[in-house]
Formats: sequence, structure tokens, C-alpha cells
Amino acid sequence: MTTLTTPRLIISPMSLDDTELQFQLDQDSMVMKYINGGRVPSLEEIETVFMPRFAAYRDVEKGWGLWKVFINQSQTLVNEADKVEAYFAGWILIRPMYFFTDTPRYDDLEIGWRFKQETWGKGIATESATKVIEHILQTQPEIKHLSAIADEQNLASINIMKKLGMSFKGNLDHPDAGDDVEVVLYSKTV
Repeated sequence: MTTLTTPRLIISPMSLDDTELQFQLDQDSMVMKYINGGRVPSLEEIETVFMPRFAAYRDVEKGWGLWKVFINQSQTLVNEADKVEAYFAGWILIRPMYFFTDTPRYDDLEIGWRFKQETWGKGIATESATKVIEHILQTQPEIKHLSAIADEQNLASINIMKKLGMSFKGNLDHPDAGDDVEVVLYSKTV
């Protein structure tokens, strides 16, 4: 299994056995604010809704799925005896754009992210997204575009899209939300 690293991060594909990590991540209403209005899902919802959707687009060979991101805490500690295990910070999503529609775009990958609140504003989402994008583009030369969507009020996510070199393409109905949720689309040609 592929593991990517930066000086402070360890990034690897999330497995279908990582339900507990997903549950842990989604228990903060601020993390969920722009996803579902701040509602914290139950473990049963993670197991019966989130994980089956994840399984549908997960393809480890192509790098599609969720890439779990750990902060290598030993990098910040002075005393080697104080070394602790890496801290789960969140994930990067990679899947074909419009995957859950009748017209998925396999040459346009959607990138997304979800991170614990205590990691916000530290460049972790941008750093991990950049590393995953580099890996995907090295292994899949057929990819022509990278795209991302967000609630138009989610300025932090929009800022990450801009840092990744994406530009605003317009508003659209969320590709896989059934209740007319409008989002902004950012994209770039690679």
C-alpha cells in the first residue's frame, strides 16, 4: 500500500476498516458545518451510509478514495523519550468528478478534504492535498483536470482551492446531494 510523506505528515489510503477514524472526525459540529449544517452523525450512519458510499468509489490502484492524514508528532518534540504516535488529522478525497451521477468524468478528479478543527489554519489540508495530487498525476497521465466543490460560505475551503491553483468556474447544484444544494466549483487544467 502506498504511503506518502512530507516532513510533518504521513498520508496513506484509508481502508474500509477505518470506520472509527471517520466517526472520530465527524463528531465535531464545526467540522460538519458546511457538510450537513453541523449535524453530528451516529456510528450507525457512518457504517451504513458513509462507508458504503466510500466503498463505491474506492480504487486503491488508481488512488481513488480517502487518503488518511496523520501528523507525525515526533517532528515537534524535543525529547526523543516523549515520542508519541502520529495523530489522525483528517483526510483527502480523490474520485472522478460527478462520480455518483450518470456521467462521471474520469479525466477530471474531484479533490476534497475534511480535517479536525485543531488542525485548521496550519496548512495541513493544502500540504496533504498537494502531496496526494503530485502522486496521482505521476501515476495517471490521463487526468486532465482537478476540481473541487464547496458551500459558498466555506471560505477556508475556497482558500485551499485557490492555493492549489484552482479558479472559480461557477455555481452548480451539488452533484450527489439530492436536495438542491448549491455549491461553488473551482477547477484547474493539469
